[in-house]
Amino acid sequence: MRVLIALSVAVSLGACVQANDAADTVARNTAKGVVNGVVAQRFPGVNAAPVTDCVIDNASRFEIFDIAKAGATGVTPETVETVTTIASRPETVQCISKNGLGLFL
Repeated sequence: MRVLIALSVAVSLGACVQANDAADTVARNTAKGVVNGVVAQRFPGVNAAPVTDCVIDNASRFEIFDIAKAGATGVTPETVETVTTIASRPETVQCISKNGLGLFL
C-alpha cells in the first residue's frame, strides 16, 4: 500500500513539474515578444533578438511573468522600466556585449 501511495505522489509531483515547466515556457515566449517590441522601439535598426535573449535570460521568474502580462494588457511605462532595469544589470550588459551590441546601451 505504501508503495502505491509513494508512486501516486511521485506521478502527481511529476505532473506538477510538467505543468510549471509549460507555464514557464509560455510566459518566457510571451515575455520575449514584449521585450523584443520594447527593444525594437527604443533602438530602431538594431537586431532586437540577441538583446531580448539576454534580457530574458537575466530576468527573474517574477519579472518574466510581469513582462508577459503586458502581452495581454499592453506595454506600460512600468513594463519598459522593468525591461530597462534588467538590461542595465552587469550580467545583461555583459551578455549583450558578447553579442557585439554593447554600444547600444
